[in-house]
Amino acid sequence: MATMTEQPTPRSGFANWWIRTSTTRIAWLYLLPAFLVMGMITFYPLFYQVWMSTTDYNIKNLRIDAVAPNPANLSEACTTNMKGECTWGRFDNYRQIFTGELPVAIANFSFWNVLAFDLVWTFTNVPFHVIIGVLIAVLLNTKGLWFKRFYRAIFVLPIVIPSLVVAVVWRNMFDPDYGSINQLLTSVSHLFGGSTVAARWLDQVNYPIAGIPLTLSYFALLIANIWLGWPFMTIVATGALQSIPGDLYEAASIDGATGRQQFFKITMPLLRPAIIPAAVLGMITTFNLFNLIYLLSGGGPLRRTEILVTTAYRLVNENRLYGVAAAFSVIIFFVLLILTLATNYVTKATERYDI
Repeated sequence: MATMTEQPTPRSGFANWWIRTSTTRIAWLYLLPAFLVMGMITFYPLFYQVWMSTTDYNIKNLRIDAVAPNPANLSEACTTNMKGECTWGRFDNYRQIFTGELPVAIANFSFWNVLAFDLVWTFTNVPFHVIIGVLIAVLLNTKGLWFKRFYRAIFVLPIVIPSLVVAVVWRNMFDPDYGSINQLLTSVSHLFGGSTVAARWLDQVNYPIAGIPLTLSYFALLIANIWLGWPFMTIVATGALQSIPGDLYEAASIDGATGRQQFFKITMPLLRPAIIPAAVLGMITTFNLFNLIYLLSGGGPLRRTEILVTTAYRLVNENRLYGVAAAFSVIIFFVLLILTLATNYVTKATERYDI
């Protein structure tokens, strides 16, 4: 008696696709809550701010039942007003920022001057943080050093102290009459037969160094921020130093390498993968260092220590120009993006480095 075998029913194309992508769908299902949270707390405010930057958003638009802000004409990049002058439609906020023609009068406002100072401020701070941080980390990594753990606990204090306290303390230290900085300089001056030092650190308008357009308040901020910034680099460098195998130094010693050669041929190359990203992070933090500048110098004197983020804050807090401030924030984003990409290209931070 012959037997008949039942042939399986061929699956449709959709059924094959459904089975083939089952693992992928489960992965996306796990990621969905994270996407929803990030969409609400990250991407929505980001895109909402970009939209605000293309409108005349003002304080009258804050209420839920208020009229919508006046959006620019999406189809026109340049329109002509009643005076026959060309305006830039949806990019009018950006034009006003770049040309300094803001809807309200802000004394001594120039976007390009603020940007130039912000860049100078950033690139003169970060090298101090990196160099001092690495040197102190290397010194504290010396074998046989007493109280090593105590020192490492002390140097994190600038990080854990609130920035408000740091700014107030440094502001008192830079007081021209009773501050400890002037008193210290006066003591040193008297040792060499000099006179009393009464430098007005935070409100002297004239430039202390001829040919360098930086006020004394800039140097006061620089001193305070160096004190504030090097501990982070020391922590990063200390962690990287702990991961360097001791065999490399022993082999180098057997080959006759000096301490200097070991530092530049072993220590520095192996610190590089940790220090470069930390330096980029420090650069971004310093570029947007709102608290110290706003609380210590207030952007003065005459807005000569103002940075982009403090200017954006004043546009919102003092002038209620929400749309212009949003445009300012978008500009800051692109400036930082360019700086990060340029730094990554120059330092080759993402490349593998073998000694």
